Amino acid sequence: MGLPKYYTPREVSSHSCINDVWVSYLGEVHDLTSLVQENKGNILIWPIITSAGKDISHWFDPETKDIRTHIDPMTGCKKYYTPYGRFLHIPPPLPRTDWQNDFGCPWWKDRKYHIGSLTIKTRNIRIINTLTSQENTLEVCSEDTMMDILEKCIKYNSHINSYTWKYDSTEMDMSKTLEENGVRDEDDNFFAMRMERDDWIPAIHLYYNDDLTEL
Repeated sequence: MGLPKYYTPREVSSHSCINDVWVSYLGEVHDLTSLVQENKGNILIWPIITSAGKDISHWFDPETKDIRTHIDPMTGCKKYYTPYGRFLHIPPPLPRTDWQNDFGCPWWKDRKYHIGSLTIKTRNIRIINTLTSQENTLEVCSEDTMMDILEKCIKYNSHINSYTWKYDSTEMDMSKTLEENGVRDEDDNFFAMRMERDDWIPAIHLYYNDDLTEL
């Protein structure tokens, strides 16, 4: 099973310790664990560690995709703007002979850390196993296909591939998303009616393929 294409903010936030450092920015998710491990003892890695599990899009200029810049009032020069503290691969404010700039591509531009995209919207669904009556509520990405959602269910049922998925008595196309399978996103309607999104969560029913009572 490969890495998912999309992640929820909650999934990113679960990777928030020094040995498991994920961040999101500009709609993408990055695993910086190896970067942190390779720079142990470097004080400039700490702003990244303290941001583990968070979205750091505010560090970046959305147009240039680079770290935000400003004009230094002391020197009148254009410099990176790091109000939360200078971090790895950001040059010092003044020239120094001990700063090594031979690292090549700065970490925020290095695609080797990129693992996927941040979902534009999450959705809640109920997965009901008709064989065992087990029910699980999942937060998924609106871009997820049913196969992506199936893979997220393996931790609840190791035999999940042995089931047929149905919504409103219709078999689902596992290569399509919830919306494409007719599971409409009703959040806008709920908001208009001043209802909570969790007042009604669509249910998907799983039917065991070897169940002889299933016609």
